[in-house]
Amino acid sequence: MFGFSLTKLLFTVFVILAVWYGYKWFNRVQALRRQRERDIFEKAAGSRAARPSAIDAEDMVKCKACGDFVSALRPVSCGRPDCPFPG
Repeated sequence: MFGFSLTKLLFTVFVILAVWYGYKWFNRVQALRRQRERDIFEKAAGSRAARPSAIDAEDMVKCKACGDFVSALRPVSCGRPDCPFPG
């Protein structure tokens, strides 16, 4: 019942090899997918670097009248009469 036979041994070796090569194939596909995404990202970043860069972040200041934050470069009135920013 628990004896070793050539058929069982070959089947076990076949299963181990199938799992091993399946694992290698899966990792290779994942690596190619990551490389392709990296290439696309670098290509997009390269074309973005050729263009003038946009502002990624902007300083904000707090309105003393309402407490909202507005752009420090182009402050806009919140509409209240006591707002310190021009309307």
